Amino acid sequence: MSATAAAASSISVATNSLKNVTLSSRSPLPSAISVAFPSRGRNTLQRRLVLVSCSTGDGSKPTILVAEKLGEAGVKLLEDFANVDCSYNMTPEELNTKISLCDALIVRSGTKVGREVFESSRGRLKVVGRAGVGIDNVDLSAATEFGCLVVNAPTANTIAAAEHGIALMAAMARNVAQADASVKAGEWKRNKYVGVSLVGKTLAVLGFGKVGTEVARRAKGLGMRVIAHDPYAPADRAHAIGVDLVSFDEALATADFISLHMPLTPTTSKILNDETFAKMKKGVRIVNVARGGVIDEDALVRALDSGIVAQAALDVFTKEPPAKDSKLVQHERVTVTPHLGASTMEAQEGVAIEIAEAVVGALNGELAATAVNAPMVSAEVLTELKPYVVLAEKLGRLAVQLVAGGSGVKNVKITYASARATDDLDTRLLRAMITKGIIEPISDVYVNLVNADFTAKQRGLRLSEERVLLDGSPESPLETITVQLSNVESKFASSLSESGEVKVEGRVKDGVPHLTKVGSFEVDVTLEGSIILCRQVDQPGMIGTVGSILGESNVNVNFMSVGRIAPRKQAIMAIGVDDIPSKDTLKKIGEIPAIEEFVFLKL
Repeated sequence: MSATAAAASSISVATNSLKNVTLSSRSPLPSAISVAFPSRGRNTLQRRLVLVSCSTGDGSKPTILVAEKLGEAGVKLLEDFANVDCSYNMTPEELNTKISLCDALIVRSGTKVGREVFESSRGRLKVVGRAGVGIDNVDLSAATEFGCLVVNAPTANTIAAAEHGIALMAAMARNVAQADASVKAGEWKRNKYVGVSLVGKTLAVLGFGKVGTEVARRAKGLGMRVIAHDPYAPADRAHAIGVDLVSFDEALATADFISLHMPLTPTTSKILNDETFAKMKKGVRIVNVARGGVIDEDALVRALDSGIVAQAALDVFTKEPPAKDSKLVQHERVTVTPHLGASTMEAQEGVAIEIAEAVVGALNGELAATAVNAPMVSAEVLTELKPYVVLAEKLGRLAVQLVAGGSGVKNVKITYASARATDDLDTRLLRAMITKGIIEPISDVYVNLVNADFTAKQRGLRLSEERVLLDGSPESPLETITVQLSNVESKFASSLSESGEVKVEGRVKDGVPHLTKVGSFEVDVTLEGSIILCRQVDQPGMIGTVGSILGESNVNVNFMSVGRIAPRKQAIMAIGVDDIPSKDTLKKIGEIPAIEEFVFLKL
């Protein structure tokens, strides 16, 4: 007998009766259906729980809780499918109570959906919909752990964000905000607010995704020359609208205007800093409608004061809202708006419809292309593939970090060596994890089994798979996984195979992922922490020399391996480190005469 059934014979229900509980489409849900279990002994405290019930009167419709304002078109779509409760401005406690009666939850950026929400749902919550792109407010690992799919609405606000970027650029160039404030203060200073023209100027779009592409289209219409940097942007898509793809450094050095459209990741955090500002043309103007954290705000103030940056127009900030006394916000040559990128009536309705369709589809059991967390995988399959899943993602991360900044990744070949028959080895999860490793380091897209192929296609990434059938026992699912990136330049020449592709290979040993080949060189290093790869002249004392430099900098070495072509010729040293070496430490390694090239790779 279940716990609920066992309790039914001797419980008191806090509401009048479960039969009287109805969930209308607009009325708030009851705050709780509380059930008290009688004491089993004199000193036993009474225990209470919240019953999970999907009953909605007719016994068929699911229940969707909308926790923040959603456009009417989206709400109408939801109401056609489910019972909808629109309850705004809830406290965390109120949300945790209501969620136990809901099958889906829709939020914007103001509601935090943490582990407590999933725990409080008692397993009933099946879908969380984020009406917008960013999902920083949703605990993805907890959602996956509790079997809850998370979907977002990444496309509906594209045009609105692009238009706002163009609006800020034009307003900044012509001092619109400053002149407006001056006139309203009773002044008439025409000479003070002379601006600059956009026509004929070079605009560098950093991040050539959906929004960046639309900004480029509009800038071309204004007579601007547009260049872009994005390691994943398909060259044919850029050329089709007259945009040249260039390296990051070339974009900085050439641009009169810079428009940021990159996600906030560890790679892009504070990517505009003192060092990168110093590489820019003096008098550059910067627009940011992407993420605040991609700019070091203190460094931007210094660049404005020194004249390197003539003006900046910002819609996003590292901390929102920014401090009232922020030097950046108060700077006379900075134009600011309060994160209005997606704030048009059309975009709000579009986001509402997009997220409503995604949530309804997910509740119907359809696979959502906008899913941002991993789907449920059977325990048996997950247990067997778990170390190979880790290996696959890390090989993808290693491979993409070996690509030089100016060349985009277009073609990926994955080779699986296994003794198992083709129909006994499902590689979709492994392919998804390799895609995840290649794309996520410089993207805000969360890649999983549901959206991996869709995401790869959207970014012009072509993946092919090859299986090599080995003799032997099929007890282990895989012997090796090889990832090759073709038609790219490498920042570490030794990672190129004989046919010119960036090539990395790995295997699982005793449950631990290992890197076993880089280019044509055999190595053996665990894929934990980070890795330093060095090409060196094969001579005595090299391991000790490099190890001493790392030791002096308090960098712990967890594994070291040397692969060579022949004695006293070239060799590759692979060093696994637990800590991130400083720039000075890496510089010392590079200055060792016998080291011909090296690269530091984060895992």
